[in-house]
Amino acid sequence: MKTQLAMVVDSTLCIDCKGCMAACKVENKVPDGHWRNWIKTDGVDFSMGETFSRMHFQPGNCMHCDVPTCVHACPTGATYKDEKDGVVKVDDRLCIGCGSCIPACPYGARYRHPEKKIVDKCDFCDHRRARGDLPACVITCPTKARAFGDINDPDSDVARMLKDNKTVRVVNRESDTRPNIYYMGATAPLNWPVKAQAPTPIRWWGDWAKQLVWAVVGINALGVLAMLGKQLFVNDPEPGHESDSTDGGKPVETEETDHE
Repeated sequence: MKTQLAMVVDSTLCIDCKGCMAACKVENKVPDGHWRNWIKTDGVDFSMGETFSRMHFQPGNCMHCDVPTCVHACPTGATYKDEKDGVVKVDDRLCIGCGSCIPACPYGARYRHPEKKIVDKCDFCDHRRARGDLPACVITCPTKARAFGDINDPDSDVARMLKDNKTVRVVNRESDTRPNIYYMGATAPLNWPVKAQAPTPIRWWGDWAKQLVWAVVGINALGVLAMLGKQLFVNDPEPGHESDSTDGGKPVETEETDHE
């Protein structure tokens, strides 16, 4: 099976120290006023019995969904789901900073970078993983509330945790993107994700862009084939022959002959 990097979170272990948020901000140079991750808070609710008879904290970040609505909302293809690890990423070279993907995320995981003028989000610390390290939020958590790995690898910690424990995924019922952040046991709050929204022009683009792109590709392909056919089937001038030679000051018209 393909690799799918994910997190399994035991939110009952979160103490709201915000170490994960600070570590992410420093590691990824997130600008002031913006965050790549968060901790949601659920107030005391004695009606739920002992489970939530105290304040409950729920850490989270980009859910790296199996059905990412942000990808569909992107008009340039800058936002994509990486086939090699299942992480939803942003290609800085293609992002035009239009922000269409921002309301398309049910989790509010994206923001427009004020300096780079492009959209930024969690990428599971791609640069740290490239050198064999865990994401900053995972390694920093003092209570080890977050576990990280490939859920499709049966030998990974996260795969075993999913197998041995009841887990839930926090979703908006109208926009279930099949997130890859799993919470062990009960967690709260559950009702904070919003319905994914994409601007009307972007929805139109999503419906017609493929046809437009293929039309452009087809036109270019015809041009390439025409040039190739000319090189293969049309006589080249003999060595020393000048195709622009003149006769009596008038251009000499030459007729190209095709070889069957």
